[in-house]
Amino acid sequence: MTALIESRSKLAFHDAEHGGYRADLPLWLELAAAAEGPILDLGAGTGRVAVALAQAGHELIAVDSDAELLAEAERRALGARGAVSTIVADARELALGSGAERVALAIAPMQFFHLLGGPGGRSALLERLTAILRPGGLLAAAILDEGGVVATGPADRALPDIREVDGYVHTSLPLGIRADSEAIHVDRLRQIVNPAGELSEDLHTIALDHLDAATLEAEAAPFGFTPSGRLPVAETDEHVGSLCVLLEASRG
Repeated sequence: MTALIESRSKLAFHDAEHGGYRADLPLWLELAAAAEGPILDLGAGTGRVAVALAQAGHELIAVDSDAELLAEAERRALGARGAVSTIVADARELALGSGAERVALAIAPMQFFHLLGGPGGRSALLERLTAILRPGGLLAAAILDEGGVVATGPADRALPDIREVDGYVHTSLPLGIRADSEAIHVDRLRQIVNPAGELSEDLHTIALDHLDAATLEAEAAPFGFTPSGRLPVAETDEHVGSLCVLLEASRG
C-alpha cells in the first residue's frame, strides 16, 4: 500500500475499533465540568473524548505518540467551543514545557493504563504527572473489568467493526481473548477491500497489562496521590465495563 492509503487505513481501523465507544463520555463530561482549568487527555488518538469535551467548551491538551492520529483530532476539533492543543509524545516521557499552566484534570480513557508496559511504565507516567497536575488536581484512569474481559462470549457472536474511507472498506473482526500470566491478549482480524474488490488481511493483537484499581492506587501512593473514589462505567453489548479510579495529586 502507498503511504497515503496506509495513513487512511490507520485512521479507519482506529475509528472502527475505538471511535464508536460512547459509554464513558458522560463520566468524562461530568469530571470536566468540575475541573477549573485545562484538561489533559492521555492517549487521545483521533479525539474521541477530547473533541467531545472541547465541544462542551473545555480546554484540552491531547497527548498521543502518533502524530497522524493527533492531526485528525485537531481537524475534528475545528469549530468547537473549547480549544484542543496537541502534544506528540510518549506519555511516560511527557513534559508540558517551562511556563506552561498546570492542568486541573488528567484523564486516561479506555485501556490506556493497561498499555504502559507494566509497573515501571505506570510509575514513569505517575512521576511525570506530579509535575503536570496542579496541587490537588485529579487523575482519572479507566481500568478494565478484567473478569468481564476474560468472560467475554465466543468470538462467533461478535460483530465486525466497519469503516469505509474513499472506497476502501476496513473491517475489524474480534477473534478472541487470551489471558496468561503476562497479559490479556485481544486478537482481531483486520481486512481491507479496495475499490477493485481485492482483499488483504492480517492478524492484529493488542496485549493489555493486568491491572486493578487497588494496584493502581498502591502504585500511585509513593508519588503523593491519594485515592479519591472509584466510578463505574457500565458494560454495553459491545464493550466490557470499566472502573474509573480517581487519584488526587498532593496539595503540598
